[in-house]
Amino acid sequence: MSIGFDAARWRKVKETAREWWAGRLKRPLIQIRLQGRAPQRPAPRHPFLDYTARYPESVTPEEIVDVWDYELSKTEYLGDAFPNIWPNFGPGIIAGFLGASVTPVEYTVWFKPDVIKPPAELSLACNLDNPWFRRVRAICRAAQERWKGLVQVGMTDLGGNLDILASFRPGEALLLDLYDYPEDIKRLTWQAHDAWWRYFDEINAALRPPNPGYTAWTPIFSESPYYILQCDFAYMIVPEMFDEFVKPELAASCRRLGNAFYHLDGPGQLPHLDSLLTITELKGVQWVPGAGQPDASHWSEVYRKIRAAGKLIQVVGGMAEFDAVAGQLGSAEGMVVFDTLPASRRAEAEAFLKRYGAI
Repeated sequence: MSIGFDAARWRKVKETAREWWAGRLKRPLIQIRLQGRAPQRPAPRHPFLDYTARYPESVTPEEIVDVWDYELSKTEYLGDAFPNIWPNFGPGIIAGFLGASVTPVEYTVWFKPDVIKPPAELSLACNLDNPWFRRVRAICRAAQERWKGLVQVGMTDLGGNLDILASFRPGEALLLDLYDYPEDIKRLTWQAHDAWWRYFDEINAALRPPNPGYTAWTPIFSESPYYILQCDFAYMIVPEMFDEFVKPELAASCRRLGNAFYHLDGPGQLPHLDSLLTITELKGVQWVPGAGQPDASHWSEVYRKIRAAGKLIQVVGGMAEFDAVAGQLGSAEGMVVFDTLPASRRAEAEAFLKRYGAI
């Protein structure tokens, strides 16, 4: 196997993650991936594409997995890092599973309904015969057949509750629907919830065993079901609407997951933070300041609030941002950070890991 990892390191990753989720680890989780390792295998037939959805159907699941294998073979895993990959079919691919058209472009994937129906005529029903779902599931199966548990394969980006619905009620339509058709929106939200969980379970059935555990598009490792939940649509609504239309479904998903994080994206979501933190089963928060905003080191009040609520914290950024936040909070316990660096920065990475007891 050309990937530089083994069963002994997997045992350590699992043990450390278990302690971190339980609040017993007296240090942060730090995943650093060094790029530039000799792959020790031939190059694949196809190039690596950030969005897996861009590969034409003529590229088989096995060929896609071979591309991934090559990329993982060029990586060295330091600290709590491990080989991981996930089928990236765009944020909210459940819209595609539910019948929306799927248009991959270089930097994202667009979802659009063939016909825009009014809320009263719209229904969201799980369809396991959908070609996009079958493609994702086939790739997951091919990955498990290839690696047999050496690589952690993460869940595709299923999307958030109202984000999925927004694909079928695009533009300002869904915002107006919250006022004009609140009961229909609640009905559709719970239909999306049911579909979300059916797809989540079906994809996990294709992954486990031998998948080592659970990850999502953010690779925090967990031995029990984990996902990073989101509702980017919440950026546009007031807290009262968040509590009415978003929070009930979000809390229900947190209760079903063993380890749930929330993707808090941009200052427009900060008015919802107090409400989010009252969800007992929500384990942690990933705060993303957003484009054009100061980096993670400038939001100490946000991190203090998250920690005061007893939640775990993902710092988005690299080593410098993590150092700043840890210094502001006085401790790095209960925090996690990821960084990808060239092999030439190995000494810097190892010094960082030593500083926090992760080496």
